Amino acid sequence: MPGTDLLLTNAFEELMATAADGKHVGQGVIDGVECEHLAFRTADTDWQIWIETGAKPVPRKYVITSKTVTGAPQYTLRTRDWKTDAFAEDTFVFKAPAGATKVDINSVAMADFDELPPGTPTGAKK
Repeated sequence: MPGTDLLLTNAFEELMATAADGKHVGQGVIDGVECEHLAFRTADTDWQIWIETGAKPVPRKYVITSKTVTGAPQYTLRTRDWKTDAFAEDTFVFKAPAGATKVDINSVAMADFDELPPGTPTGAKK
């Protein structure tokens, strides 16, 4: 899903791992907020990010352009109010519901599973 990169705890490392080229485009204004505009290229995508200047350097706009899809679609994410301190440390820790049992993935016969339910047309011609 486009934009999830920004939610990673190591977002910078992940985004830079595949960057082949980067450039500081200059300054811009997003929703009335002064930002630094940066652009990067990878093998599959080009992406741009606008980072708020000052004491709160958070992303304000993120544009991803897919180079491997016909028409080079763009995805744009704009943020207005990052609340990075609004959650308790264990907010996103999995808590199994009462009565749940853990299933060992290696003990499940995966041959019985299919991505599509039976009878779903696949578009293949015979």
